[in-house]
Amino acid sequence: MICAVSGGVDSSVTACLVDRAIGKNLVCVFVDNGLLRKNEAQKVVALLNRQLSAPLVFVDAGQRFLDRLAGVTDPEEKRIRIGNLFIDVFEEVSQEKGPFEFLAQGTLYPDRIESTSTVGPSATIKSHHNVGGLPEKLNFHLVEPLGLLFKDEVRELGFALGLPREQVLRHPFPGPGLAVRVLGEITAKKLDILREADDIFIEGLKRWDLYDKVWQAGAILLPVRSVGVMGDARTYDYSVVLRAVTSTDGMTADWAKLDNAFLQEISNRIINSVTGVNRVAYDVSSKPPSTIEWE
Repeated sequence: MICAVSGGVDSSVTACLVDRAIGKNLVCVFVDNGLLRKNEAQKVVALLNRQLSAPLVFVDAGQRFLDRLAGVTDPEEKRIRIGNLFIDVFEEVSQEKGPFEFLAQGTLYPDRIESTSTVGPSATIKSHHNVGGLPEKLNFHLVEPLGLLFKDEVRELGFALGLPREQVLRHPFPGPGLAVRVLGEITAKKLDILREADDIFIEGLKRWDLYDKVWQAGAILLPVRSVGVMGDARTYDYSVVLRAVTSTDGMTADWAKLDNAFLQEISNRIINSVTGVNRVAYDVSSKPPSTIEWE
């Protein structure tokens, strides 16, 4: 069996469960798709290597994902292309290390609800890359041990498995990564800008002891520019939106009422230290009607 791991709580719990069940018959695969947060790949690999007995295969596919997403602006198309390319990579690893008949992944029940019609007349909200984004022809049998669980239940299971608190309480992060937080066309430059802004936001939440008080947080880079002033010079740069929500299962969410002093500090730090950004806004929309992610 091959197991897709990202370092998030869903895939980590899945990997640990499968690892303890079949051990030597498992190979875990971490794909750096070039859409991760700042220094995330190195942190995830170090964390997983301490927890798994199964071998961990690292695949650097960042340029392949950027090439596949070149010129794409539609959110659904982004998710489908990312999901298909993930499968391509897993099949390549299977040919090299396997073959493998089964693919385990950390799909949760909310992923299925939003991606497909499950039980009853539910509409497709957005295709999660690991559900609606999968190709029609799949050369693996899917194994999804968390497929009927919500995030809070997965976290309880993570604690029961003995995973570290930092990993179990890690904020949800979209499978397509920053591809759905860079609105519109994706470029390496835009990803770098967003990584820096997001890192300042998340680091600030931790320093102000706010990280564990919100369900999910992140920065979004808008596909528009606005006029600003830096010193005596005119700027025409990107705008960043900060998004933080409170929730219990991700199905509904309310925007987090963060301290004004905190938002002022983070805004100033982003504008003064991230080249290419001259405006920061805070999202005060709840789910529904808005989704947590913008795309």
